[in-house]
Amino acid sequence: QVQLVESGGGLLQAGGSLRLSCAASGRTFSSYCMGWFRQAPGKEREFVASIHWTGGRTYYADSVKGRFTISRDNAKNTVYLQMSSLKPEDTAVYYCAADTALSRLQSGLPNYWGQGTQVTVSS
Repeated sequence: QVQLVESGGGLLQAGGSLRLSCAASGRTFSSYCMGWFRQAPGKEREFVASIHWTGGRTYYADSVKGRFTISRDNAKNTVYLQMSSLKPEDTAVYYCAADTALSRLQSGLPNYWGQGTQVTVSS
């Protein structure tokens, strides 16, 4: 079992930066691929970024490529999402996700989800 707790969300102006954190419980964090998804009001949840359990491979949605960076610290059981040059369209609830299979994670069907953290970007 893995429990995920996100933090770091908030309200900020366009062009600003924010770092989200996701703390995971369990002793096998390093075996899990981790990812971030988001869901804006009235829209479906969408993939944002993912990182392989080795930390050596990262993947991003085209909409955030070059602006967001996903990273992990296996010693702290934590995955991060550094967001910069934020836009109003980045406004959403951001969810952390985990799965041992990267393909299942990126398909939006991971075994574990966090409760989400709100990010609101004003223009």
